[in-house]
Amino acid sequence: MLSLLTGAEMSAAEVSRELGITQANASYHLRLLLTAGLLEEAGEEKVNGGTAKRYRAIWDAQEPRDAVNAAADAEAEIRTMMEVGRARLAQRPAGTHGHFTDAALWVEPEVWDDVLARLAEASRLLHEAARPPRTEGTVRANLSVFAFRLEQDR
Repeated sequence: MLSLLTGAEMSAAEVSRELGITQANASYHLRLLLTAGLLEEAGEEKVNGGTAKRYRAIWDAQEPRDAVNAAADAEAEIRTMMEVGRARLAQRPAGTHGHFTDAALWVEPEVWDDVLARLAEASRLLHEAARPPRTEGTVRANLSVFAFRLEQDR
């Protein structure tokens, strides 16, 4: 839902159609994401005599984590990224290129800081360029990154 709402402002009905879930399920999860501070209301529209709220994702690569919950949040986020990543990898068209890296290396702090800045820039660029699903002239893309320092003694 967050990826979907990065490129478009959508109502629960639109999200439900896009994801193939019930409107009640979409609405429930949208409220949870709104309460968690990951979405914001982006206006309202009149639909069939009622009012539908529209939502959009709040994205900020520099958002600080709550220090108390940071480790548990990071672990849950990485676990989710791995599960979603498997499913998204299965959607990769044969013969298309991508970039895959796994590295546990020793580098100077300045290099590490530069790498983090470049990853944040790549993430920002994709989020700011996101368009509504199936917009003409776009490609569906995935970027999943987890980068962190390791303990020194290993």
